Parts: sequence; structure tokens; C-alpha cells
Amino acid sequence: MHLALENVDIARWQFGITTVYHYLFVPLTIGLAALTAVLETAWVRTGKEHYLKATKFWGKLFLINIAMGVVTGIVQEFQFGMNWSEYSRFVGDVFGAPLAFEALLAFFFESTFIGLWIFGWDRLPKKVHLACIWMVSLGTVLSASFILAANSWMQHPVGYRIDAETGRAEMTDIVAVLTQKTAVVVVAHTLTAAFLTAAAFMAGIACYHLARRRHVKVMRTSLRLALTVMVVFGIGTALSGDALGKVMYEQQPMKMAAAEALWETEKPAPFTLFAYGDVDEGHNKVAVEIPGVLSYLGKGDFSAEVPGINDINEAEQLKYGPGDYRPNIPVAYWGFRWMIGFGMTSFAFGVVGLWLTRRRFWLAPEHRTASDEPPKLMLTRGRSLAVRPSRWFWRIGLITMVFPLIANSWGWIFTETGRQPWAVYGLLKTSAAVSPGVSTAEVLTSLAVFTALYGVLAVIEVRLLLTYAKAGPAELTPNELRDPGDDDPGADADADRPLAFAY
Repeated sequence: MHLALENVDIARWQFGITTVYHYLFVPLTIGLAALTAVLETAWVRTGKEHYLKATKFWGKLFLINIAMGVVTGIVQEFQFGMNWSEYSRFVGDVFGAPLAFEALLAFFFESTFIGLWIFGWDRLPKKVHLACIWMVSLGTVLSASFILAANSWMQHPVGYRIDAETGRAEMTDIVAVLTQKTAVVVVAHTLTAAFLTAAAFMAGIACYHLARRRHVKVMRTSLRLALTVMVVFGIGTALSGDALGKVMYEQQPMKMAAAEALWETEKPAPFTLFAYGDVDEGHNKVAVEIPGVLSYLGKGDFSAEVPGINDINEAEQLKYGPGDYRPNIPVAYWGFRWMIGFGMTSFAFGVVGLWLTRRRFWLAPEHRTASDEPPKLMLTRGRSLAVRPSRWFWRIGLITMVFPLIANSWGWIFTETGRQPWAVYGLLKTSAAVSPGVSTAEVLTSLAVFTALYGVLAVIEVRLLLTYAKAGPAELTPNELRDPGDDDPGADADADRPLAFAY
């Protein structure tokens, strides 16, 4: 029994490491695809060269990111057969359907149009090429939606029955699985967070170049777009997060009680800004609280009763049998706060940045700058930010680019660890989901190999992104500015050369 528990812990560490690492690329992929599409749309509509430069620059960073995301995603799926065969046996008939939709529909859809977009720059007309990147963006959204629907089924199983002979879950309603309330709010929250993440990434790199007065026209446009997206989708992330929290209070009260370290049922329930407690004793020693706020967040009523960890644990013992149904309370509590804190800090930078770099007509004439000059950071219509605070603004913008990545990671850690001890909530415990025929040594070996592999991939990814991000957008050639749909005497010369676009 001791070895089985060790295998579960090691397998969870391995899946956690690979999942968190993979998820660093997912939101960037989703967001950068859409932002690149917006910039290419601006180029097609206006014909302005700096929009094309921006499209190619951010598109290159998008392609580096998606390539690494595909590699790490494939490795992640291997683990269902390696360390979690009992889980796969139990949920395969249900869990496999959304993943099949993701692979056969969304991923191939996305991959096809990525290929057309990469190799179609000097072969496809502008509008057709633009449609390709929008199709890529749609594909990333569909891909994420199917995967999130599968994960939501683990959080709240619907549309299934348990086969009495095999003991396996079998799907009875695919529509319920894909459209249940949990999946809808999780998709909304994840996608809004993805756009916030990509916008912060774009803003950070733009701040880096503007502080050095390099590639000003491209980076000024990119910064404005990024700050706007950070504000809009920061609000969207908060609203969708609030909706998700209410759903979780309804479906997984233990997870949300753990997120607030609420040990005893209270009416009304306070929101804790800071808490330190004794998990074994089941109470907080120190707590800084705001009365009634937790009741509103969970129930939409400042005076509502919210169940506590101890009462929920007793209720689940009566329902599911003896055991400890509490997750890791410190991880859930602090993970929830780090997710919110780092995410909302990015939103705050977007708000401040939009004000400091606001449009020319809101500034006194002597403070207005041309499009090829870095924007002045203006406190009021006629008063600019001092030199030293201005430098700190650009530095903070660069640092802020990693904040949503941290928030995303802690959000997933909270989501998955807060569900414990369940692999599928209410149906299959994590301890029963691990592969029975895999030894501790084998799990340790695969953990070490995957960790080392991902360490190497991290070095490659960071170096590639740093190299291309620091270099900035390249100068365009006359051929890159030409619409392939226009008549071009030189175009026919390459007609008989296979893959001439790649030369």
C-alpha cells in the first residue's frame, strides 16, 4: 500500500510538471493568433507598412510558441497510458470523445491553415491569406474548448452512465458533455485569460523596444493594441472568474471553502485577505477578513450561508465513505490568491498604461508626438511623467509580461489540486486511477526523463524567443509588400518550380 501511494504522488508530480509547462504555451498561442490576425487585418485594410512589419514579427513569435506547445502537448498525452491506465480505462469512453474532436477537427483545421499562412505569403492574395490566420485563431479556440470540456467533465460528470458489468463510465449525451454549465464558464474564463496573457506578452516586448527608441512605429502600435486588450479582457477575466466561482460553490463546495480557508460554516461568510492556520486542528490562527464578501462571491447575497471545510468533509464521509476529503489547504488558499493577484496586476498595468499613453487629442499640442516617436507618458493634459518614473514604467511593463503566465499556472494548480482526492469528482479517486503494473522506479525514471527533457526545451524556447524578440521586426523587401493577387511579370517565371515560395 505504501508503494501504491508513492506511485500516486510521483505520478501526480510528473503530470503536474508536464501540464503546467505545457500550459505556459497554450494561452500565448490562443492570444497571439488573434492579435496577429488583428494586425494583419489592419494591414489589409490600410496598406500601411508598419502593420505588415508587426504582423510578421508577432507571427514569428506565435509560430515559435505553437511549435513548442504541440511538442509538449503530445508528451503530456502519453501519460494517460503510462501512469494513469486505470483512469483511462474508467473514463476512456467519455473523455476520449472531446479529445478526438480536438485532434481530428480543431487541430487538423488549425494545422492546415497554419501551413497556408506560413507558405502563402507570396502566393495567396491578401484577403485569402488574412482569412487563413483568422481560421488559425478559430482553430485554437475550438481546440481549447474541446479540451476544457473534457476537463470540465472530470470536475462535474454529466451525460454518462456506469456500465454495471465493466464498471466503466459510458457516454450517453455528448451535447451535455460539451455544453454543460461548468464547461461554458471554464471556456470563457480560460479564453479571456489567454487574451490577457498574450496582450501582456506583447506589451512587455513593446515596452522593451520603446524604452530603447527602436522600431518605434511598430512597437507603438503594438503597445496600444496590447494595452487595450489587457483592459478589456482583464475585465472579462474577472467577470468570468466570478461566474466560475459561483458554479464551483454549487458543484465543488470543498474546493472553494479550501480556497478561502473557511473551516467552519458561517453566515454571513467573510473573505480572508490573509490567513494562517493549523490544518491538522482545522482552524485558522490568524485571519484578516472582510465581512460578508465571501457570501456574495459564492451566493450573490452578502448574508448567505457558506459551508466550511470541516462540515463539508463530514458530509462527504457520510456520502462516499470513510476518508479525508480535504485537498491541500495551503496550496488551494495561496494558489487562488496568486492567480487573482498576478492576473489583476496585469489588468492594472493596462489601465495605467492606457492613461499614460492616451491619444494625441487628449494632450496639449506641445506634448503630442509623431507616430515614429515614442509616446510621452502624460499624467495630465499638460504634465508629463518625470524621467525616472518613465523609465520605471517601461521596466515594469517588461516585467508584467510574465505575470499572467504565473497566474495561469497557479490557476490550473488550484483547479486540479482543489479537486483532490478525486480524479473524477464523486466517481473515481486519484489513488484508484494510477497504473497498477508500474513500479516506483519506473515512475521515478519517467519523471526524471520528462523533467530533464522539458528543461532542455525550456532553454531552447527562451533563447529563440529572446533572440527574435530582441531583434525586433525585420525590414521588408519589395516582394513582401506586393499583393500576389496583382499582375506581376516575374510571378510566371517561378510557376514551374515546385515550392518556389520556399526558396
